[in-house]
Amino acid sequence: MSSSLQGSPVALDHVTIVTTEVDAVHDLLREVAGLVDGRRPAFGIGGRWLYIGEQPVVHIVESTTAGMTGRAANRLDHFALRVRDKAAWKRIVGALSARRIPSVTTTVPLAGELQLFVELAPGVVVEFVGAIDLND
Repeated sequence: MSSSLQGSPVALDHVTIVTTEVDAVHDLLREVAGLVDGRRPAFGIGGRWLYIGEQPVVHIVESTTAGMTGRAANRLDHFALRVRDKAAWKRIVGALSARRIPSVTTTVPLAGELQLFVELAPGVVVEFVGAIDLND
C-alpha cells in the first residue's frame, strides 16, 4: 500500500473513539504514539482531541448512554497509524513494554509489513503498521 494519496479524491481525516476511558486512551496515544494535545470545540460532552502536526486525527469522546440507544458504549474496531522508520518502531515497542501494555505483533502476508496491535479500551484497538526490517 502506498502512503501517498496523490490522485485520490479522499484522505483519512480523523478517527473517533467513544469510550468510558477517555483519559487512559488519551494518555496511551500521547505517550506511546507521540500524538499531541490540541484544541477541541465545546461539544457539550467530555472528550479530547489529539493531533499530528496541525491535523486533529484522533477524537476521543466520553461514552454516555443518553441519545445512543442501541449503540455499544465503546465503539471502533481499530485504526492504524503508519510507523515511518525502525527507530520509531523501537520507541513504540519500548514504551509499551515499559508500561507493561500487552500487544500482538504480526506480519502482513505478501506485503511483509509489521503490524502491532494494542487494545486501548475494551473493544477499541490501535494498529501500528510499517515496512520495518528489524533484521538490519
